[in-house]
Amino acid sequence: MRTPVVIASALAVLVAGGAGAAVVIHLREEAEQDRRARAAITALADGWSRRDLTGVPFADPDAAASLAPATTGLQASAVEVRPGKVTRDGELARADVEVSWTLPGGLRWTYPVPVTARRAGQAWLLQPPEQGSYWHPQLPVGAAMSLTRTPAERGDLLDRAGEALMPQGRVYPVQLDPGRATADVATRLERLVGEKAGVLAGRLAAAKRSGSKAPIAVITYRERDFQRLRADLDALPGVIYPATTQPLGPTREFGQPLLGSFGEVTAEVVQSSGGRYQAGDRAGLSGLQGRYDATLAGTPTVRVVITGDQASAPLFERPGTPGTDVALTLDPRVQAAAEKALVGTGEVPSALVAVDVATGEVLASANRPAFGFDRALTGRFPPGSAFKIASTYALLSTGRVALTTPVSCPARFVVDGRAFRNFEGESLGSPTFRQDVQHSCNTAFVQLAARLEPDDLQRAAAALGVGAGWGRELGVPNAVDGSVPVTTGATDQAAATIGQGRVLVSPLALAVMSGSVARGSYVPPRLLRTATAAPDSPAPSDSPAVSDETAASSAAPSAAPSSTPSSAPSAAPTAQPEPTPLDADAVAALRTVLRDVVTGGTATVLADTPGGPVSGKTGTAEFGSATPPRTHAWFTGYQGSIAFAVVVEEGRSGGSVAAPIAKAFLTELAR
Repeated sequence: MRTPVVIASALAVLVAGGAGAAVVIHLREEAEQDRRARAAITALADGWSRRDLTGVPFADPDAAASLAPATTGLQASAVEVRPGKVTRDGELARADVEVSWTLPGGLRWTYPVPVTARRAGQAWLLQPPEQGSYWHPQLPVGAAMSLTRTPAERGDLLDRAGEALMPQGRVYPVQLDPGRATADVATRLERLVGEKAGVLAGRLAAAKRSGSKAPIAVITYRERDFQRLRADLDALPGVIYPATTQPLGPTREFGQPLLGSFGEVTAEVVQSSGGRYQAGDRAGLSGLQGRYDATLAGTPTVRVVITGDQASAPLFERPGTPGTDVALTLDPRVQAAAEKALVGTGEVPSALVAVDVATGEVLASANRPAFGFDRALTGRFPPGSAFKIASTYALLSTGRVALTTPVSCPARFVVDGRAFRNFEGESLGSPTFRQDVQHSCNTAFVQLAARLEPDDLQRAAAALGVGAGWGRELGVPNAVDGSVPVTTGATDQAAATIGQGRVLVSPLALAVMSGSVARGSYVPPRLLRTATAAPDSPAPSDSPAVSDETAASSAAPSAAPSSTPSSAPSAAPTAQPEPTPLDADAVAALRTVLRDVVTGGTATVLADTPGGPVSGKTGTAEFGSATPPRTHAWFTGYQGSIAFAVVVEEGRSGGSVAAPIAKAFLTELAR
């Protein structure tokens, strides 16, 4: 009787076992569907990150092709997409993918995109979103995203009174539109703007071959010049001139190349800027406008918008920050006087620097020609007899000589087989040292060189500010504070004593030296009244041609920096350094002989200069290997509260060439 019970029990076990197996099979099937749904969503995230949607299972066959047009306007921004937690309910699976764009300049933009996958047999297909598109929940299907940048209000380079040296002014960048301009138009435009024949036509032809639609920059005009040429420009189809504003000095040449230029950045600058600049951006390209562009420019307002939809709110916005002013020590009145004085040198390269005696602040830095090399601050020249100020200080402060000491001045003196001569071949017999300085007797100084130690000249020059190390702190790349090496023998020492051999200076270095004598102490020169961190600028490049009244120079300073700009540094007032006293007796004697130079020596042209007594020293520096040697002409000195230095390259002599320029400068100031 028990057999049926046993059979029933066995059947029950079999039934239970079958149900368990079914459960296991069901669970395995569910897990597989979870995996497939997750794989479909992960494929989207991975493919989007790679910008390759091949194999992504979209339900819409056109979906993959819509990524590029939807996101091209983000300008090659990097993107990283990560799938979130996937939840599945039967035939549907959902997840948010986290999209993180790295916009130009390193700006991060992150947002979630809801994704739905639906089962189709054994496959899972990504469904069109209920709202927006696959690429952003607020982006309509078929629409595109664009990145826009609105420049912040630019800061100014300020003068010592806090006024803008280059306030914003209206300009017209003349450009060629490659899509409409013809070779004939380019040729006619060349003649109109004074460009070399074939240059614009060649650039236009290259743009057409490459298919480039970017406007070709030609020249930027200020308002006055533009209005003078507007009718002619209007007659040229394909020539455009979108009005804009940029920093403008009172004249095209004012403060150049120190203040620098402003204009459209080049492709090379964009590529090396780490995303700070984009094609079409305008920035400081050279000089202080370039070096402190990050400070002056601030940060732009960055938006991601729906292309062509001005009514919708931005998909993303990072408000910009206004630029910060950079305060300088320049005095526009002194700068203008310096530039006017240099007009007298014509096309001969020259420079004039002026500093405030009390503070060492740079009041003017003028160059001629005004564009290109900043010889005033970064030039390296032998100073010739102008360096005798330092040599005289070395001799007086060490007690090796007194003003009343007789020191002969023969026409020629030989040191270790090398003959040294006076500039005019003159001989003064046996005058006092005071008279030797007054008449700039080379042979007297050459004789006295033997009384100095090898480092005496270096130490005396540094005490006066030449070779004192301030070049690294001035705020201008490659500023030259001077180089006065320890001498290595009798002839080297003799040559150094008269500012030849290996001694090199900039005009600013000699102005600092004269200011130290006038003050009786040394303070390093100062150009910036605000301290800025990590200055940087775009690399100078070939710029479009410019007219006499254009906004920017066509050539950047040769020493301009070229590293990638950084974020805008902060600006704060700088502290005035404490002066380092000089030997009072030596300075008093030095002042006496520097006044003698003007009243009865090599710079008598300055004797009747308006504005008060002038003291200083002429210099005629030989350079090169020509016979007879070529010379630079120098004059450095001080009048009242202003110390200054003038150099005229290849000038015959300091007394005949540089000193008259100094007089013209001081006369203009006195007016």
